[in-house]
Amino acid sequence: MEKEKLFQEISDAVVEMDDELVEELCNKSLEVLIPPNETITKGLISGMDRVGELYEEEEYFLPEVLICSDTLNIGLDILKPHIEKEDRENTIKVVIGVVEGDTHDIGKNLVKIMTESAGIEVYDLGRDVPLKNFITVAEEVEADFICMSTLMTTTMMGMKKVIDMLEESNIRDKYKVLVGGGPISQRFADEIGADAYAVDANEAVRRMKLIANN
Repeated sequence: MEKEKLFQEISDAVVEMDDELVEELCNKSLEVLIPPNETITKGLISGMDRVGELYEEEEYFLPEVLICSDTLNIGLDILKPHIEKEDRENTIKVVIGVVEGDTHDIGKNLVKIMTESAGIEVYDLGRDVPLKNFITVAEEVEADFICMSTLMTTTMMGMKKVIDMLEESNIRDKYKVLVGGGPISQRFADEIGADAYAVDANEAVRRMKLIANN
């Protein structure tokens, strides 16, 4: 089977939530010695990118995104064990969570799904996260990004406190900080010294990829 055709079929299978076909095609890609990273990027992630577009266009909603993500993960489980160690070490790492005092995590969970689907390694701290934990875990896993969200105006300044703690510890330059959530804006992100602001999950992934590639 022609390589590009195989990638297209894998991409289509992710969009169509066809678990069995994704499994079959990903195994086929290994049999014909296609590098697994290439299959992930041009097949699985390409499909999830299309899912993201359908979500933005309101043709797909959260349940469909979740099912497509499960389909993608079936393919990842097949391909990831075959990725070279040096390629795994080059993966972007992200620590993500809802700041202390806020338990609203639907938006954060969607960002996590889309970020993982883009091939980024995600460490999810959950909701109501003590501020120092963002830094502790980022240090432990050697993260590239710290991503914080909130839906409450009363907890927004927790994001600034995390950035202040990074600066006080002289490790601010080690991490790119991305913020988002209902009350957050680009202006607020600029005021607190964040590196990026994202209005939704797809924008968060685009921002991370753009920053990582520069």
